[in-house]
Amino acid sequence: MKVTFAKKGTIKPTKPFKTLEEEANFWDTHDAVDVFGKDIKVGIHHAAKMDTLTIRFESDDIQQLRKKASHLGIGPTTLARMWIKEKLNKTTQKQP
Repeated sequence: MKVTFAKKGTIKPTKPFKTLEEEANFWDTHDAVDVFGKDIKVGIHHAAKMDTLTIRFESDDIQQLRKKASHLGIGPTTLARMWIKEKLNKTTQKQP
C-alpha cells in the first residue's frame, strides 16, 4: 500500500525521535490531526491484484538477477517482472 499526499510540502516533519519509546510516548499524547492538520488530503493506492507464475532459473542467473536488483534498490521479482513487461510491450508494438 502506498500513501500519497495531495500537496508536497504541506506537512511539517516532526523532529526525529531518539528512541522508539520517545516516539511511542509522543504519539500516545498527540493526535495526528494536531500534528499534520485537518486539511491534509491523503490518497491510498492499492497495488493491482496479480497472479503468480513460477519460473525456474539456473543459480548463476538468479544471483545475477539479485545483484542487479539490489543495485537498483528493488527486489529481484520486481526486476524480473519489469523486464518481462518491457519485452512484452516491445513485441506487442512490432505486431501489425
